[in-house]
Amino acid sequence: MAFFDRARPLLLLLAGLIGAAGVALTAASTHLGAESFLGPASAMCLAHAPAILALYLANDKVRTASLAALTMALGTVLFAGDLASRQFLGASLFPMAAPSGGMLMIGGWIIVALGAFLPVRA
Repeated sequence: MAFFDRARPLLLLLAGLIGAAGVALTAASTHLGAESFLGPASAMCLAHAPAILALYLANDKVRTASLAALTMALGTVLFAGDLASRQFLGASLFPMAAPSGGMLMIGGWIIVALGAFLPVRA
């Protein structure tokens, strides 16, 4: 887990950037209307940025916090990035990018749940 502990500053950066992206995507979605791909992208950013921040802060208590946060962050970036790419560029980042991101977000939450079975850090 040493790698994940060294990656902790990255988690704080990602939480802030994903949160900011969520606000920007919400604003853009409002201007583009109901047919926009940006609404779901902003929702995922705004849901996961606080979770990533909470996991960053819970690192002392939840053994899986850093792994879960990194998994969620990667999934959120893939999911939201793919939807934004579809909106603005008319094409996906790569085949199955959004579903892959969604699976990573789900996996991140499962990793959080698995942390319940591991002892608290000393």
